[in-house]
Amino acid sequence: MRIALAQVDCRLGDVDGNLAEAERTVKEAAASNADLVVFPELSLHGYALGQVSEDRSVAVADARLAALSELGPDVLISFLEDGRLRRYNSSAYYADGALVHTHRKLYLPNYLDWEERKHASPGSAMRAYDTRHARMATLICNDAWQPVLPWLAAQDGAEVMLIPTNSAAGLAPGAVDTAAYWQDLLLFIARMQQCWVVFVNRVGEEAGASFWGGSRVLDPWGEVVAEAPQWSSSLTVVDIDVRAARKRRREMPLLQESRFGLVSREVNRLLEEAAD
Repeated sequence: MRIALAQVDCRLGDVDGNLAEAERTVKEAAASNADLVVFPELSLHGYALGQVSEDRSVAVADARLAALSELGPDVLISFLEDGRLRRYNSSAYYADGALVHTHRKLYLPNYLDWEERKHASPGSAMRAYDTRHARMATLICNDAWQPVLPWLAAQDGAEVMLIPTNSAAGLAPGAVDTAAYWQDLLLFIARMQQCWVVFVNRVGEEAGASFWGGSRVLDPWGEVVAEAPQWSSSLTVVDIDVRAARKRRREMPLLQESRFGLVSREVNRLLEEAAD
C-alpha cells in the first residue's frame, strides 16, 4: 500500500481555497500512484475557529469532499462537520467517490491555548473500519493521547492507525515540547498496538501558533520508515506492507489477552463511584 502524507498549510476559514489546494495535492499524489492521501486535522478550515466570524462547517455528505477520492487515491480529509444541531471536529475517509467512515474527535482539549469545546461537540464512538487496502482506525490529534483509544482500535482489528493532527510549538511559557511528546507517543502506539501509525501534522502560522509538521509513518516494530521535514509543506509518499502488522502480532501476541470482562467490571465500578 502506498500512502501520501499531505503536510499542508491552510487558510483560516477559507473552505473553497483549502479544497482547491486539497484537489491539487490529491492529483500530485495520484501522479505518484498513491493509494491513500492523508490530510492534517481541520485542513479545510484551520484551527482557530473562534476567529472565523460565521459558520462555515460542511456536511460529511458534501459532494465536493467525496469528489476528491474520484481523482485516484482514497482520501482522509478533515474539517469542521455540520452535524445539524452540533458541529464536530471530524475526519472522513472517502474512496471512489463514496464515504467509507467518519470519525468525530472524541477528546477535545480545553486548556492553555486550546478551546475546542467552545466550537465543537465531542464524538461518541470509536470504530475501526475496512477499506480495500487494510482495516484502519482514525484518531484525531488529542484522541491519540488517551491510552484507551489506540487499544480499542487495535482490539477492533485496526492494522493501520491514521492520526491527523494540528500540533503547534511554543504556545505558552512552560508548555511541553510537543514534537518530543509525539515522538514518544507514536513509538508507544506502534509498539504496543503492533500496527502501522500514520501521523500527519500541518505546517504554517495561524493566530500566534506555529505548526511544526514532522509527519511520519512508523511500522509495527516502532521504526520510523518515512518522515516529512519540519516547518515546511511537503508531500511524502511511502510504501507499507500491511501484512507486517499481522506478522508482528503473531510474533509477540500482546493484544490477545484483552480481558474485556475485567475492563468492563472496573469501568463500571468507577462509574458507580461517580468518577465520570
